Amino acid sequence: PSSLPVCVTFLGRFYQTLKDNDVEFTPASIEKELLKSCREAKGKENRLCYYVGATSDAATKIINEVSKPMSHHIPVEKICEKLKKKDSQICELKYDKQIDLSTADLRKLRVRELRRILDDWGEACKGCAEKSDFI
Repeated sequence: PSSLPVCVTFLGRFYQTLKDNDVEFTPASIEKELLKSCREAKGKENRLCYYVGATSDAATKIINEVSKPMSHHIPVEKICEKLKKKDSQICELKYDKQIDLSTADLRKLRVRELRRILDDWGEACKGCAEKSDFI
């Protein structure tokens, strides 16, 4: 639906969390909560956090481009459009297609896909290079 699926989904969920937890809608408190959410974000959502400067290793700090408009309840689609103008990499973030493990033949998956499955589980396979190492 959107050209910014990761941005819209992540910030949409984040906005809902703020409302559910009665967080004060000030840029400062939104920023604090965003940093918290980003600590738990994985995969593409973690990349998004990195791009807006909400991770500890981020190069840029455009986190106020999220917290300021959100404090005025501006729709996440609009916030993401603005972020896109600041950093076009944000639109390149797409969710990976989910692999159905109940039907997937692990031997037919690529090493990168097997590595991603482990990542999703919060696991890592150090020193794994061959497909057989992962299976």
